[in-house]
Amino acid sequence: MIQKIKKIVLTLSSLFVFSVPLVATGGVAVAAPTVEECLAQGARLDLETATCTKDTANVGGKRLTDFIASALNVLSIVVGVAAVVMIIVGGFRYIASGGKQESVTSAKNNILYALIGLIIVALAQVIVRFVLNKTL
Repeated sequence: MIQKIKKIVLTLSSLFVFSVPLVATGGVAVAAPTVEECLAQGARLDLETATCTKDTANVGGKRLTDFIASALNVLSIVVGVAAVVMIIVGGFRYIASGGKQESVTSAKNNILYALIGLIIVALAQVIVRFVLNKTL
C-alpha cells in the first residue's frame, strides 16, 4: 500500500514539475507586428495611417487552421508530458528491478514505448503542419 502511494505521489509531483514551465511561458508579451509583417500575412495596408487590417476574405480558413493547430499543440503537450512521466517511471522500475529478468524487460519496454510515443507525436506535428500549410 505504501509503495502505491509513493508511486502516485511521485507521478503527480513529476507531472507538476514538468507542467510548470509550460504554464509559465503563457504570460510572455508579444511585440506588435510591423506593417511589413502584416502585409506578409495577407493584411490590407491603409496608406494614410500606415496601419494594416486583417483581410476578411479568408477568415474561416484561418480560424480553422488556428483551431487545428491549437488542438494539436494541446494534444502534443499532454502526450509529451505523459511520455516523459512514463520514461521516468520506467527508469525507476529499471533501477528497482533488482536484477529480475522479467522486471528489467518490463522496464525497458516501458521506456521504449514511451520514446516511440514521443517520436509519433513529433511526426504528427510535422505532418499536420505540412498538410495545413499546403491546403489552407
